[in-house]
Amino acid sequence: MSRDSSLARRFFDRFEPIHATTYFAPEARSALEAAGFTGFWRGYFAARSAPLGRVPAEVVTAVFYNFSAQRVNRTVPAVWEIAEPADLLRMRAATAVMALQRYGLSDDTPGLARAAELAGAAIRGAPLYGRVLFAANRALPWPQTPLATLWHASTLLREHRGDGHVAALLAEGIGGRESNVLHAASGAVPVDYIKHSRDYTDEEWDSCVDALCVRGLLTDTGALTPAGRALKDGIEHRTNVLALEALDGLADEAVEELFAVLTPLTRAVIAGGDIPAMTPMGLQRDELDDDSAHL
Repeated sequence: MSRDSSLARRFFDRFEPIHATTYFAPEARSALEAAGFTGFWRGYFAARSAPLGRVPAEVVTAVFYNFSAQRVNRTVPAVWEIAEPADLLRMRAATAVMALQRYGLSDDTPGLARAAELAGAAIRGAPLYGRVLFAANRALPWPQTPLATLWHASTLLREHRGDGHVAALLAEGIGGRESNVLHAASGAVPVDYIKHSRDYTDEEWDSCVDALCVRGLLTDTGALTPAGRALKDGIEHRTNVLALEALDGLADEAVEELFAVLTPLTRAVIAGGDIPAMTPMGLQRDELDDDSAHL
């Protein structure tokens, strides 16, 4: 099936905010803190890795890819002494639904049940091979209500794309810590923001810059060279191409319908105010007024 790779990026900007409620909504943050996960990162690593089970820090570092091993080691496996993965999975899903309800969404919201049905149908047919975090989430039981299904399908789509992005980075020899530096150099996120959110010392950041300079990808001031721009654009293109596989099971008419019913729901989530304008994922909002997939 021949579709432009930009479709995958536009799709990402629509499902990612729905998934991201689990990181930014106060319902999720408060529930995790009440359970004993003090501080943002304990809850983040515990809840996002819970589909993998009681895995050691090395596995989380490998799968999450762009976080420092030191940060992961500060939380995993200690988090499993606070709560079992199954408990975290229930908490994660329940609080996401609570947040979506606060944004005015419900099982009866026009188009929501259809969005959940189409997104679920798409991601059920997506390939598993090489996509560890996606596979772990897909192995979980499917929810029984439309609103919970929409969040679960969005989570699957998010991790499916993320696993593909890791594969694209690996294929180009870009390590997890270098990937953040390349991301900032491309202008997707500010340097200070990503250094703080991904826990870099000045020394580690400079070391990554130096390594990318040696490869001819960055200038000594940290800007992308032409070769660096070509590599970064190639990684994003490959990520989109791999992510498009999640839509292969839907005909063009179904993809158009999915965009038409999903985009207004994403606007409601954004209007809820919990998802910050700046995120490490570099979400784009400049064309969420457009409900068409343009196929």
